[in-house]
Amino acid sequence: MESILSSILLYFIIWICIYVLTSNLRSKKSAKLPPGPYSFPIIGNLHQLGEKPHQSFFKLSKTYGPLMSLKLGSKATIIVSSATIAREVLQRHDQIFSSRAVPNAAQTLDHHKFSMVWLPVSSRWRNIRKLCKENVFATQRLDASQGLRQEKLQELREYLRRCSVSRKTVNVGDAAFTTSLNLMSRTLFSKDFANYDSNSSQELKEIVWGVMKNLGVPNLSDYFPILQFVDLQGIKRGTKYYFQRCFDIFDDIIDERLLVRGQSETKKDDLLEAFLDHTIKHESEFSRTDLKHLLLVSINFFVCQLNFMNDYVTSCATGLSESRDLPIFTQSCRVYLN
Repeated sequence: MESILSSILLYFIIWICIYVLTSNLRSKKSAKLPPGPYSFPIIGNLHQLGEKPHQSFFKLSKTYGPLMSLKLGSKATIIVSSATIAREVLQRHDQIFSSRAVPNAAQTLDHHKFSMVWLPVSSRWRNIRKLCKENVFATQRLDASQGLRQEKLQELREYLRRCSVSRKTVNVGDAAFTTSLNLMSRTLFSKDFANYDSNSSQELKEIVWGVMKNLGVPNLSDYFPILQFVDLQGIKRGTKYYFQRCFDIFDDIIDERLLVRGQSETKKDDLLEAFLDHTIKHESEFSRTDLKHLLLVSINFFVCQLNFMNDYVTSCATGLSESRDLPIFTQSCRVYLN
């Protein structure tokens, strides 16, 4: 029995090696790529990434230029390290580069079939993009969010003041995350999801952190697509778990909002209200499933802001604790608000 299992494992390893090597040969013949470092068989340039890939890319760009090619496993990858070239790729030629490889985790629950981020250029993609442009990125919405940011930072300041008076130890990272989470939930749903003095919001914090972690961690299945069906790191299983929990919460919030809308003509000034109006108006083209995936994309958008705000507020608070200079902290917060 052991010999049979050993033979199967050996054949499987040989098959993977042949697949990766032939993929490398095909990619070299099929495209003329920018300059880049030598890539080893099977692993490509994975060994050159390090713990902080963005820093590794920057160092490599000093040798190979702002536009270079790397082989990440069996995937040929083009790296842009210049603002000028990035503008060409993301603005002037955005439609050419909008269709790209979909990460394995993003395929969970068919998210890539509904998400503006991963959909190929099509009428469906244009409609969702227009909806986001008119609501998420509208100038009026962005201007209004400044007042909300001021309100949430004022709440954070008041919480820190209370902790100071009561001599209570503060976890600055958790406090900053609570502030960011409430900023996101107020923009999307007109309600606060977290509370500084309560653990009742711990579940939602766990879900948001879970989504961030599973979508951000390097995945072997992306570098070696042949391993996708195995899910060696359990990333897709984890992503499915957190996505489903998100969708369950969305269902409850949507049902609650529809009930309120049925009882009153007064509407909330948030993204959910705008998305619901669009769903009802274009029911044949935009379903409830589309709505939930769009909310998930919106949360991912705000997650980027969560990361930025957490780092910014934490660094400001750390600087305050070291310098004991309140004006410096206040000025830093004003810089963020503007």
